[in-house]
Amino acid sequence: MIAQPQYPQKMTPAEYLAWEAQQEHRHEYVDGEILAMTGGSIPHTKIYLNFYTALRPHLRERGCEAYVADVKVQTHKNSRYFYPDIVITCNADDLQSEQFVKNPTVMIEVLSPSTASYDRGEKFKYYRQIASLEEYVLVDSKSMSVEVYRRGEGKMWSYYAYGEGEAIVLRSIEFECAIEVLYESVTLEEGSEN
Repeated sequence: MIAQPQYPQKMTPAEYLAWEAQQEHRHEYVDGEILAMTGGSIPHTKIYLNFYTALRPHLRERGCEAYVADVKVQTHKNSRYFYPDIVITCNADDLQSEQFVKNPTVMIEVLSPSTASYDRGEKFKYYRQIASLEEYVLVDSKSMSVEVYRRGEGKMWSYYAYGEGEAIVLRSIEFECAIEVLYESVTLEEGSEN
């Protein structure tokens, strides 16, 4: 039997950052609570690496950068830290930072059955509070499906769904690519476990 890891009940942001730096696995931090990150599947990893590969040359021309999986995003006056699958920033301070991104333009999550409801619900609620965030992208790991939430006026967010044969558009960074590029070499088995 494998022992379940024990996390402190509550931590300050400073305690979390010191503790997290010593951990083997990644943990997100939300208002004092520690959230263990689960490992991704091979399709999950292929999808975010395909997305990153498509984005990289496009972003380089615009003075922006994309980071994958191991880069923390600090939000809400440092009381929340997340590890999105991909975070894109064009902010000069972020591009010089060695610890975390504070002003993301786009955040991308690859959905798995165990995280999909959290990514669509609570996590999106937290992400919407990031003033610099223009688009939030959810990529399904089980079927060829991408959802883009785009910030509008006030608290309004527009929703765009993309499927097979369509081109995904990220307006904030003037990026467009065929959805098939994200799923290159990915075996999609709808209904199977991630």
